[in-house]
Formats: sequence, structure tokens, C-alpha cells
Amino acid sequence: MDLAHSALTRFARIERGEAGASWLSFACFFCVLCGYYVLRPLRDEMGVQGGVENLPWMFSATFAAMLAVVPLFGFAASRLARRRLVPWTYLFVIANGLVFYALFSEGVAPPGVARTFFVWVSVFNLFVVSLFWSLMADLFRPGQAARLFGFISAGGSCGALAGPTLTALLAASLGTANLLLVSCGFLGLAIVCIGALVRRAEAPAGSPSPPDPADSIGGTTWSGIAVILRSPYLLGVVAYVLLYTVLLGFAYLELARLVAATYDDSAQRTALFAQVDLAVNVLTLAGQLFVVAKLVEKLGVGAALALLPALGLAGFVAIGLVPVLAVLIGFQIFRRAADYAIARPAREMLFTVLTREAKYKSKNFIDTVVFRGGDAASGWVYYALKGLGLGLSGLAVAAIPGAIAWLALGLWLGKQHGRMKN
Repeated sequence: MDLAHSALTRFARIERGEAGASWLSFACFFCVLCGYYVLRPLRDEMGVQGGVENLPWMFSATFAAMLAVVPLFGFAASRLARRRLVPWTYLFVIANGLVFYALFSEGVAPPGVARTFFVWVSVFNLFVVSLFWSLMADLFRPGQAARLFGFISAGGSCGALAGPTLTALLAASLGTANLLLVSCGFLGLAIVCIGALVRRAEAPAGSPSPPDPADSIGGTTWSGIAVILRSPYLLGVVAYVLLYTVLLGFAYLELARLVAATYDDSAQRTALFAQVDLAVNVLTLAGQLFVVAKLVEKLGVGAALALLPALGLAGFVAIGLVPVLAVLIGFQIFRRAADYAIARPAREMLFTVLTREAKYKSKNFIDTVVFRGGDAASGWVYYALKGLGLGLSGLAVAAIPGAIAWLALGLWLGKQHGRMKN
């Protein structure tokens, strides 16, 4: 354990007794995001194959799927202990993946399966990542989160680097169907890590936070939503997420349109998406290991939350002045890296000061329904603005006021978090 502690102190200020839980969390997030990123380039290519003009419908279908799944999750969360809720949810996702494996292997209704696959990957990604961070917010105290969440996030970035690499290396030899088995295998390893983390949390000597014998979440199926409606703090988080998804959804949709117009070959488009993912994840890993903990400890959560809107504001100005594909790709790379490296860990820190019910139920609702609702809204607003004749430059200019409001909201949430933590 001394060796683990020594290795971890290179990247985070860690106290004795935290190394084991930190490395397990790192490994778990590695497996979660590796499993997702094995499939992400395929999901993006299927979105383009289905027609860029149909992406708003795909986003809306994803939102509808979220609305159907969230009550089921709320029902399960009200009745299952933490030690069962997280692994069983992951097992359900694996079971779904195996169904798609069977369908792809047999070539059953490929167009319909492809569209459903796009929706499923979009849903499963948010659910497994949200639930992982719910567990982290539950296990680690606010002070620990500020020091360790950057390092734990780096585990996900390592997985996000490994995933596209595995896809690039194995896609031709294994085929699409077998990539699903690879993804499911990594989620299975994540379940093993979760079991070890929960067992540590129940053992006083190795617990990252005080043990809770009850290990229950409680409440009702819909109580997570009621908690949000009663909390100005959580409503602020909702607004932050909506501004994030709507504003940056414009950039995603315009990138998909320009890529489809520039590259006719499916393999070229898939390779480009994979290269963008690779660049994002390299930058993200550096930020998580060397920036986020120092930034949060010195300037606070609010500064970390405001960084992404500030970058978005600068990016929209740049796109407005130079509306070309290369600038849009650069913006996508840097804004996604800033999101994953700094803004995402900071958003997860916001939940460490809340009740267990809010950490699991309210957070899951925000991370899934609100997030995908913003995606759906961004798609329809995007096409409405395009219908008015706005090009890439006009869209960027239209997004600037929202980016300013988003930045101010990030600073406000940081102040509220500081008050609730003390």
C-alpha cells in the first residue's frame, strides 16, 4: 500500500488510507469509459449513415428512452441498497449489449438495429457514467473530492484512450459484433471494482468515508425530482447542464454536417471521429493529472466550472470570425478536453455536499433526462435557426449571449458549493 500511496502522490495530494480506494476508483472508471469508447466511433458513424438531417430525431428518441428508463431506475433505487444498485444496473446494460451482439451477428434488420444502437449507446453511456459518479460522491467527502476527483477522472481518460485504440486495432479482424463483447467485458471488470470499493466502504479501516450500515438510498420513485424542485442549488445545476448541452449541441451538429459534406467515404469519417477522440483524450488526461486538483484547491470549484463556458465563449467568437471545418474541429477538441478534464470533475464535486438520495436519484435525473433533453432541444433549435438562413458564423454569434450566462452560473454554483461545504 505504501507503493500505491507513493505513486499516487505524484498526481494528487493524498492522505494515508486513501490510496486503495483511489486506485480502485481509477481502475473502475477506466473500465467504464474504455467499454464506451470501444463503441463510440461506431455510434457516431451510424449517426451520419442515418442522415445528418435525422440527428434531431435521434436525439429526441434518446430523450424519450431516458424518460422511460429513469422511473425504472428510481423504482430500483428506492428499494435496493447501494451495494446492489450499481452492479445490477451495470449487469442490465451488459445484458442489453449481448442482445445487440446477437442482432448484429445475425444481420437482423440492420437499418433499424443501427438507429436503435445509436440511441442505446447514448443512453447507456450517460447512465453508467452518472451512476459511477454517484458512487464516488457517496464514498468521498468534499475535501477528498477536491483532491482526488481529478486523478479518478484520469482513469476514465486512460480508458477513453484505450477504447478507440482497441477499436482501430480490432475492428477489421473482430468485426462490429465482437466489439460489443469487448465492451461488455470491460463493464464486467468495472463491476468487480465496484464490489471491492463498496466492501472497503463498509470496513472502517479502509473506508474513504464513514461506513453506513444501512447502505440504503430510500425515498420514492419520483422523489429525486421533488428534491430538485425544492433546491435552488440543484435547479442551478439543471440550468448549467441545459446551457452546456444546447450551446455545444450546435457545434456537434454543425461538425457532423461539415464532415458529411467533406468526406464521402464512411471509413474516412469513422477515422476522423476516432482521431478527434484520441486528441481529446490525450489533452484530457494531462489536464486531469496536472491541472484540476491544483485549480480547484487554489481557485475553487466555481473557477473550474467557469472555465468551460469561458472557452466556449472564445470558441464561438473564433468560429464567428473564421467559420471553417478546421476551426470547428479545433474548438471541439479543446472544449471537450476542458469539459472532461476540469468541468466534469467540478460538476461531480457539486453533489458531494448533498444527501444520498440527491446523489443517486436527483443526480441521475440531471445527468440523463436533463442532459438528453438539452440535446433534443439543441437539435430542434439548431434546425430552426438554420431554417432562418443562419450559417456557421451566424450560429456562433447567436450562442455568445448564452455562453456569457453559462459562465456567470458556473461562478454562482461554485459560491453555493463553498457555503454548503462549510
